[in-house]
Amino acid sequence: MNMQLRIAHTTRYEYSGKAVASYNQARLTPVTTLDQIVVHSRIEISPKPWTFEYRDYFGTQVTAFEVVDPHDAMSVAATSTVQINRRPAPQPTLSWADLDSREVADRWTEYLVLPDAVAPTSDFAQRTKQIAADYALPGEAARDLCALVHDEVEFVPGATDVRGVAATAWQQRGGVCQDMVHLTIGGLRSIGIPARYVSGYFHPDPDPALGITVPGQSHAWVEWWDDGWHAFDPCNNEEPGDRYVSVAHGRDYHDVRPLSGIFTGTGTSRMNVEVEITRLA
Repeated sequence: MNMQLRIAHTTRYEYSGKAVASYNQARLTPVTTLDQIVVHSRIEISPKPWTFEYRDYFGTQVTAFEVVDPHDAMSVAATSTVQINRRPAPQPTLSWADLDSREVADRWTEYLVLPDAVAPTSDFAQRTKQIAADYALPGEAARDLCALVHDEVEFVPGATDVRGVAATAWQQRGGVCQDMVHLTIGGLRSIGIPARYVSGYFHPDPDPALGITVPGQSHAWVEWWDDGWHAFDPCNNEEPGDRYVSVAHGRDYHDVRPLSGIFTGTGTSRMNVEVEITRLA
């Protein structure tokens, strides 16, 4: 089944005083791949900014913008229509020896590092090593590792924030999708499987009705290298299908933040985010 989804992602900032300058980057434009085609996409920003678009190192479409007139509020509204037709995931092919080869380990070296965001605790790393020992193929071990994270880490909205690390989520056995993905990535990398963080959206209804707009949110899942990128969502314990729209990928959340930036002129701000998803076809 293929699907066409419209995603409207609106972020509003309210400042306690006048912000006299704001410099930002938006990673809100879905990517066109073999599995999805961006039919239409636009980003509207108020107050009217100066903008510049480019693709970052990982291939994500970035809209850089700055507002240099005094303002007490700012809104960023991204609207995209995407046609999705995801192919079934291929069966695992690479061996553990293949992953140790220069062709894989050097090519994907940035997806093998273990910064604090994804670094596993010693007990989680030990369980990960045992999973690796139980399977002849890394791809089989990767799937079992995803099941471990899904089964033992409860999805708890608000349990952590964007600065949280995988180790904390494992210790408290609770977190959000970002934490589950970070934990899975850390486990995969610790046994030599290149893994990356994917951000995007997914329609929350298993069988979305045509023309019905539902509330959504930004989502995340993991991809590991097995002679091609294999995707899995440890939060929902499923392979991403036609309800999923990918926007960006990178080493961890810090590479794919939907909005990031700095402002000056006032001390604090309040942010509100709203995501709406509609199935069009």
